Amino acid sequence: MHLTERHRPGRLKLLAMAVLLLAALLALPAAGCGPATEELTMVTGGTAGTYYPIGQAMAGIITDNVTGAEVTAIASEGSVANARSLGSGEAELALIENTIAYYAQLGIRMFEGEAVADIRGIATLYPEIVQIVTLQEYGITELSDLAGKKVGIGAPGSGTAVHMLAILAAAGLDETSLDIQYLDFAGCAAGLADGSIHAGCIVAGIPTAAVTDIAAAEDIAIVSVPAAIYATLSSQYPFYVTAVIPGGTYQGVAQDTGTIAVRAMLATRADLSEDLIYQATRAIFEHTDVLIATHPRGSDITLATALDGMPIPLHPGAERYFTEQGLIAP
Repeated sequence: MHLTERHRPGRLKLLAMAVLLLAALLALPAAGCGPATEELTMVTGGTAGTYYPIGQAMAGIITDNVTGAEVTAIASEGSVANARSLGSGEAELALIENTIAYYAQLGIRMFEGEAVADIRGIATLYPEIVQIVTLQEYGITELSDLAGKKVGIGAPGSGTAVHMLAILAAAGLDETSLDIQYLDFAGCAAGLADGSIHAGCIVAGIPTAAVTDIAAAEDIAIVSVPAAIYATLSSQYPFYVTAVIPGGTYQGVAQDTGTIAVRAMLATRADLSEDLIYQATRAIFEHTDVLIATHPRGSDITLATALDGMPIPLHPGAERYFTEQGLIAP
């Protein structure tokens, strides 16, 4: 017998062991080979407003219920800045006013020359109510009383500032007739508290934390936006609706206050995958209980009103979900 023949059984045994070892290794889950996590940024609003808590809740819902998605909600300067963050790719999801989404998609008004053409809608959420807050001691009861006063109109680039400037213009007021201060919600609250402004404008779902905080410390009043101003605005812009801040919403304000409103919405970019946005949309509307527990405006976020006032094209993923739910004809 040759030497090679004498060692052949041992060689075959080693080969068999190697094959078994390889099979066992292949059967083990490979480290780092699972589904990649897609990290998404959601821009919201100031921490004293409604966008921030609602956005935090939505980010948690998506992260907890959409496999492979991790959403971080961050504070921002508001709707205009949020639309620009979508356009620049700095954010994948944004809470935004429907009016601002419309302007951004068309590239008009503050988006002249810088349209966010790929902005897409996911759903409209709840009415955002214009609240012009002052202190009773200043005796400001109507818009004309703001002449000559220091007025916080919202953060630079925010939807609040856009709406307040439009309201002031409809009332015959502008930068030459009052001292305009570009302050966010928290800045307006602080300004009213320390006397550096006479009135501050907040556009958000009610009750708004910033206004609740002011009312707990000061005797506040809310300036109405009368029907004549609404008529002027609605003839120029298609998004405004009438609204009422019910008496008792804020401490010390017993009477109903007539005003106007727009609608908050959740927007995204066209380049996000259809399946991702479909899953995110479904998760939000299957877990509205989380939104209701987070903020009173969560109760306004319903499937029945999810397309009310939608001003821009829907993302295909959201469209697929709403078609399944019967809101869109197949």
